[in-house]
Amino acid sequence: MLVHPDFDPVALRLGPLAVKWYGLMYLVGFTAGFWLGRRRIRQGGAGRITMAVFDDVLFYAVLGIVIGGRLGYVLFYKPGYYLANPLDILHIWEGGMSFHGGFLGVLVAMLLVARRHGLRWIELMDFLAPLVPPGIAAGRIGNFINGELFGRVTDAPWGMLFRYGGPLPRHPSQLYEFLLEGCVLFALLWIYSSRPRPPWAVSAMFLIGYGTMRSVAECFREPDDFLGFLGFGLTMGQWLSLPMVLVGVLMLTLSGRARPAA
Repeated sequence: MLVHPDFDPVALRLGPLAVKWYGLMYLVGFTAGFWLGRRRIRQGGAGRITMAVFDDVLFYAVLGIVIGGRLGYVLFYKPGYYLANPLDILHIWEGGMSFHGGFLGVLVAMLLVARRHGLRWIELMDFLAPLVPPGIAAGRIGNFINGELFGRVTDAPWGMLFRYGGPLPRHPSQLYEFLLEGCVLFALLWIYSSRPRPPWAVSAMFLIGYGTMRSVAECFREPDDFLGFLGFGLTMGQWLSLPMVLVGVLMLTLSGRARPAA
């Protein structure tokens, strides 16, 4: 049995300013995406996406992630609470972000970028998809540092005691998600997208890959205490991931009828 290190969530204090590890993980994720995107553009594997377009992609993606992630948490997880306390929606520093909400926010943000630069929306999404998993990986490390989103009770030898997880060891599910949704998904998408693929294919692989990896990880993660298990014994994360997989399969099927992008 292991014991969670119980890190201080604050990485650095500068007078009254407290820089938290979770915020730094967002910065790590965006930096990784920035570096990978520039590398792919320099290698000539980004089609019509130039460095100038990429600058806009990053800016609007950040807005989509933050706004969409917050609103997704509000609508998917605690609509009743925030309906009664609408001003608390602005309290992002207190936590409460949804990946699925952030994903939807990015979809909308890329519509704006595509229109601004005269590109097809799917061009941007296929380019952006392989850059996302490192950010997910960084976020899961942030969850682990905070000791939040821990797993279900286990008797596995690597079971871990978390400060807020009670007296029994639990799966370090944040690390499972780091490996599956971050590392494995990144390797899959980066390799798959390194060759010309038909439009929609890379985005489809992201949807299928993330939806599958998240659903597997949710089998070990403790459901949110204010939600518990939902229909058919599934968690909210699994229910939100299921449509991603179904849409991804449909997109991959349709993309097979198109020519690979140049």
